[in-house]
Amino acid sequence: MIAKRITQKGRTLFLRKRSVLLFILPSLIFLIAWVTQSVPSINYVKIEVLAEYPHDTKAYTQGLVWHDGKVYESTGKYGKSELREIELGSGKIIKRHPLENHYFGEGLASTDTRLVQLTWTRNVAFVYDQKTFEPLARFSYRGQGWGLCFSEGLFYMSNGSDELTIREPDHFLVVDRKKVTKNGKPVFRLNELECANGQVWANIWNSDQIVSIDPSNGKVTAIVDASSLHPHRDGTAEDVLNGIAYIPERQTFLLTGKNWPKLFEVRFDGYP
Repeated sequence: MIAKRITQKGRTLFLRKRSVLLFILPSLIFLIAWVTQSVPSINYVKIEVLAEYPHDTKAYTQGLVWHDGKVYESTGKYGKSELREIELGSGKIIKRHPLENHYFGEGLASTDTRLVQLTWTRNVAFVYDQKTFEPLARFSYRGQGWGLCFSEGLFYMSNGSDELTIREPDHFLVVDRKKVTKNGKPVFRLNELECANGQVWANIWNSDQIVSIDPSNGKVTAIVDASSLHPHRDGTAEDVLNGIAYIPERQTFLLTGKNWPKLFEVRFDGYP
């Protein structure tokens, strides 16, 4: 009799647990599917080197821009910072505008008629006529300046943190900020920037990686592996990959590094 009661009790508990599982299981399956869909897939991209060009090993590259068939470069270091126009094929400096010795040049962006060059810790960006390099104006900002690019009427600026600051073009005022994340985790050390194909491409300082960022939400959509260019470094902490410029008419990118002897024209696998 006792055994019969125990059996009946066990059967009742089993039926109850099965009912609970049958109730929970569909919700669990839905939750897993929702989480899977909500986490964006990240493409891991390799590069194909199409051409190599000479690059001045004295150029501590901080910003790189291609516009209307010309290459513009911002270089850093106190007493050595410049704005340059360089000839792609030869690496020859066509024009240069040196900064005063107390400025450390940083990121560079083009707005079709103007070039805007950041400085590291002086809280000022210089605005130049793109054709003549004549200084036109200055923008002020708070914090450090690292990378800069321009797209759809807005500047995107980095400061070495995990944040992109979005600024309007007339007075450089902040209109938005985006925290950059990879699978929900912050991505720090955002450096030189390039706006291309609706994305913001960013060098990760002191690494061989470039990340593609969706500017609408700050999420990383792709990681570019540029380690194949690593042999061109001399191994010092400062001699790192830095400098991205997009050539829309060729659908290629220009990449270089601080004091590198070469500038590379590359294609990102899977990206026009």
